[in-house]
Amino acid sequence: MSKQKKLSLSTALKGMCMGMAEVIPGVSGGTIAFITGIYERLINAIKEFDIEALKLLTRFKLILFFKKIDGFFLLSLAAGMFIGIGIGVLGIGHLLENYPAPVWGFFFGLIIASAIYIARKIDNWNFGVVAVAILGCAIALLVTYLSPTEGSGNLIWVFLCGCIAISALILPGVSGSFILLLLGMYTVVRDAAESALTNQDLGSIVTLLVFMVGCGVGLLSFARVMSYAFKNYRNLTLGLLTGFMLGSLRKIWPWRNVDQYLDKETNEIVPYSGSFSSLPDEIQILSEQLVSPVGYLDNPMTLATITCGIFGFAVLYGFSLVEKDEQ
Repeated sequence: MSKQKKLSLSTALKGMCMGMAEVIPGVSGGTIAFITGIYERLINAIKEFDIEALKLLTRFKLILFFKKIDGFFLLSLAAGMFIGIGIGVLGIGHLLENYPAPVWGFFFGLIIASAIYIARKIDNWNFGVVAVAILGCAIALLVTYLSPTEGSGNLIWVFLCGCIAISALILPGVSGSFILLLLGMYTVVRDAAESALTNQDLGSIVTLLVFMVGCGVGLLSFARVMSYAFKNYRNLTLGLLTGFMLGSLRKIWPWRNVDQYLDKETNEIVPYSGSFSSLPDEIQILSEQLVSPVGYLDNPMTLATITCGIFGFAVLYGFSLVEKDEQ
């Protein structure tokens, strides 16, 4: 693996895309890492944070430490991700609130193309690869049917949620934001991030720091698992990831109606048959029904959503054409 010897704008831009993706439930930063050609390099760099690296750091052998962990690559990526998360929290949140269908359409197209991209990386589609792909699809599909739980600001729980959710950074097709949504922590973490960025609220900063420490612990642990899987079971791992991505598509289908939601003020489950735009505030969506866009073809928003889906597919195709694998 050739390691870059300076900060890279290209790597930072890829990190920015990963950061924005991590903010959106249903979209995985790991997917973006994979389609931009930095996935295996990322998990191998993270894996280098071991006892030897700690010894180099404590002995102030900083140049050797930086070289061991592929420091310029990680620093470029982290800088881009920080910017991307900020854009996602402040910008994409606004788009999701006001134009949810086109945003979901863009990522739906992106992930379809991503699944095709990963599937084409498999050298030999044998029975085992097909079986794990079906298993991955079934698991991801099952997860999309789970109902979110209620969140908590308890710092121990925040730490554990960070450990769990960060797996999405390394596991294409599984969204960290969606995992947080299932754990009831998406709003808690997103509000803390927004408050820390805009108001510098101390409590929000502490919550965010504890969450980030949890992410760090989970990241170091899971990177070793994925590095081993890629080294020893590459085709099976790619098959599983392809299945994960296909199964996760249900979560980001752009056309949907809310069936019922939880009113947080009264703690009652309320049936619902209206539109997203007329949903009351302070609610938690419990279940949704996917619908066909055929009956809404005369709606300008439907055309915009389809256009965004095609654009999302085209973006991935463009990435594949200009891909420069930096491993």
